[in-house]
Amino acid sequence: MSADNEQQAREQLIDLAAQFYDQFELGEIPHMSVPTRTKNNIEYDEDSNVWVYGDRESTRSANSVKGARKLLKAVYTIEFLAEQLDEDRSSTLRELYYLSESWDNNEAQFNDQDESNSMIEDLEIVSGVTREDFHMRPEESGATIMGPLNLREQTRRGEREIHCQEDVGEGGYQIPNNPDTIEFLDNDADFILAVETGGMRDRLVENGFDEEYNALIVHLKGQPARATRRITKRLHDELDLPVTVFADGDPWSYRIYGSVAYGSIKSAHLSEYLATPEAKYIGIQPADIVEYELPTDPLSDSDINALESELEDPRFQTDYWEEQIELQLEIGKKSEQQSLAARGLDFVTDTYLPERLDEMGIL
Repeated sequence: MSADNEQQAREQLIDLAAQFYDQFELGEIPHMSVPTRTKNNIEYDEDSNVWVYGDRESTRSANSVKGARKLLKAVYTIEFLAEQLDEDRSSTLRELYYLSESWDNNEAQFNDQDESNSMIEDLEIVSGVTREDFHMRPEESGATIMGPLNLREQTRRGEREIHCQEDVGEGGYQIPNNPDTIEFLDNDADFILAVETGGMRDRLVENGFDEEYNALIVHLKGQPARATRRITKRLHDELDLPVTVFADGDPWSYRIYGSVAYGSIKSAHLSEYLATPEAKYIGIQPADIVEYELPTDPLSDSDINALESELEDPRFQTDYWEEQIELQLEIGKKSEQQSLAARGLDFVTDTYLPERLDEMGIL
């Protein structure tokens, strides 16, 4: 982050706290309004193809004991974040929760980490500043990139250049918590392959898929962290690389794809910053389960409910997704991406992915 951005983040925080004092002076009850972060207040913006918050708001007001506590915690959190920026330090979301126990007012302390996480989200929304700009970071996600990409990253010891094949081990380049500190230098990549599981990611690397097909393999590690989604979007937007998502064949993995492509309810205020609507889903498709007779597990009741819910989800209301989801409900089965190993360890890189990528117009 540049010094200008740090100053802007600090000013936004101070301005927010000053609003409470201005309300006092005007004889108003201090309050803070934030969008209601529920499924009922999420709208699909057809222009940008991402999830955004609707018009419903929740008000944190000092006219009740509960509301007054929330505002008190907000003021203490703002003070902490401003000092953190002044000192050019950072902290984790977990540390913020524990740090609050040292605050001199017991009422300002958080009851659990969910509460402190929610407070940071509130401050992001009302200030228009991301938590990365606050120097707040989650625990390391461990997500990685492997492929023909040369980049420069900022560290506390200065800049360093890294090639994401030649300068890394088998584990790849670990994505930092704030990918906006990275500068892309040059690349020989043709597309991005975002992979859900570590086992499949390792199979692709061992088989040399990144080298043979000039692929940037991004390990999502299940539901992807914000940093993973952000760097994927940057790679697409700045390097004009197609994004593909390779995940398990179940409703929860379809939602992983949805979070990459369209955003999520929890971070809908950042959808245009994190989501890549052009991302395409490779598989595992329900049609693959049938065509390749893959090993399967039966759908559970929760799987069925999730699939039926996805049929009502605007993100999945396309001919392709309706056909695939209805097929899955019909066969009553799900399958993992590693089930492709039933046809041999090389099948996924020699046959499945090349054929699917060719069908999708990527290769």
